[in-house]
Amino acid sequence: MKVIIPVAGSGTRLQPHTFSAPKPLLRVAGKTILDYVLAPLEAVQVDEIVFVVASMGDRIKEHVAKNYTYPTRFVRQKKLLGLGYAVNLAIQELDNGPVLIILGDTIVECDLAKFTTSGENVLGLRQVDDPHRFGIAEIDGDCIKALEEKPTNPKTNLALIGLYYFSNAELLKETLGGHVESGRLTGGEVQFTDALQGMISKGTRFVPYEVQQWYDCGTKATLLETNAHFLRRLDPPETSDNSLIIHPVFVASTARLENSIVGPNVSVAAGATIENSIISDSIVNQDATVRNVILERSLVGPKAYVRGGIQSINVGDSSEIEIL
Repeated sequence: MKVIIPVAGSGTRLQPHTFSAPKPLLRVAGKTILDYVLAPLEAVQVDEIVFVVASMGDRIKEHVAKNYTYPTRFVRQKKLLGLGYAVNLAIQELDNGPVLIILGDTIVECDLAKFTTSGENVLGLRQVDDPHRFGIAEIDGDCIKALEEKPTNPKTNLALIGLYYFSNAELLKETLGGHVESGRLTGGEVQFTDALQGMISKGTRFVPYEVQQWYDCGTKATLLETNAHFLRRLDPPETSDNSLIIHPVFVASTARLENSIVGPNVSVAAGATIENSIISDSIVNQDATVRNVILERSLVGPKAYVRGGIQSINVGDSSEIEIL
């Protein structure tokens, strides 16, 4: 089975952090988002992973090569015209056969072996509170009868969550390729949902598969919520001689804590330094320095320097903030 993972999105809602790193390499609970995306693939036979990348694709390639042994291919997406455009670039490179598509910037905990054997074509769904933001599915018994991208008046709250399986890529190739060639855009993008609806209109049967564990990482707020969720699964870190650690917390072995209170719900990455500070519900990234502050619900980028009396920040890489 081939796997397509689109990771070319610009991550505008997580700027400034995505100015210098692709969104899938942002960290939650000590791992990158991409690590959580790839973890469920251990349950299925993967012949090749095709990553659709953009300007910082080399960072994705380097991370995958360093940490995984999957056969991989990287397809460059020069025009950011949406998920349908990205998937089309990848799938036209593949032979016909089974294809699994997983978005590279959201985390889905799912038994992929069960998911890929639930039908010839399977779409992952999740009930959401804000269906206007998603592609929405209408269900008729054990099949999906209609799909609509970001509907004004949603008929259900069952959202497509970025997990798709096709037992044979042939019809998807044909439909998606024709959709791209037509030039049809929805919201300025080539919507994958529109192409799937085209397949339904031609008689393709899609099986719904409701996923219970799905974690959005698209904004500062949801990234911190996801971080807190996965921290609760970790064992408590070693205690510090002169700092108080309130679990759940992740502290890298090379991070340094001095006269501080860290936690709950805090990730401290490798090489980071925290001195004379109180930090909760936050992520402090690699080689960042935090001194003499009280922080909550904050993101501190790699190599950033923060000092002073700040309460909440969202500061990117190599920045320096000092309040005297």
